[in-house]
Amino acid sequence: MYDRTFLIRLVNARMPFGQYKGRFIASLPVHYLEWFERQGFPGGQLGQYLSTMYEIKTNGLDEILKPIIRDHRRASQ
Repeated sequence: MYDRTFLIRLVNARMPFGQYKGRFIASLPVHYLEWFERQGFPGGQLGQYLSTMYEIKTNGLDEILKPIIRDHRRASQ
């Protein structure tokens, strides 16, 4: 079933560990997402966010996130 809030949560999610700890997942560089794709995405929600960003960025669909970021990114983050 489609979750209407998934992309809103995605643009507000931050990387919890590693070289890019604290960075918004939506702003991670493609090479980092490609590394995860080769190594295997982690389980759970983080893995879903990372694999979705991998698909968005490698397919040149970054523009779909701009209005979501503009309208839904929490100012406090």
